[in-house]
Amino acid sequence: MRVVSVLVASVVCAVVVAVSAQGRQSVYVPFRMPSGNIACAYFTGFGPVTLRCDILSGLKPRPSRRCDLDWTGLSMGRGSATPTCAGDTVYDRRASVLTYGSVWRRGPFTCISLLIGLSCVNSTGHGFFLSKERWVAG
Repeated sequence: MRVVSVLVASVVCAVVVAVSAQGRQSVYVPFRMPSGNIACAYFTGFGPVTLRCDILSGLKPRPSRRCDLDWTGLSMGRGSATPTCAGDTVYDRRASVLTYGSVWRRGPFTCISLLIGLSCVNSTGHGFFLSKERWVAG
């Protein structure tokens, strides 16, 4: 009887895990700027919905907070955008190019590719501007 109870409990756990995994589908959508200096990725399923944009030339000016890795760019969810301290990058040379003047929309985010940089906002009105010369987040 005890073996049967353990088997039933194991099957129930496996079904719960499978159903939970199906409910949290991961989505990863990258894009990059025509200059090749800025690349972004929208992702879900790894925590809160996030837009992360990395800049190969680095954030200028550098954020004043401490970062033990690299200041790769800016990230935001449904709240304010913040500088990203990371040891990886979302840069993907195969990602589609967001031509200058084009608008990109996904989930709560809208971005516009400009000759002077990239501007993105979320549905709560927070956003950022990112360029080789400067960045602004709020």
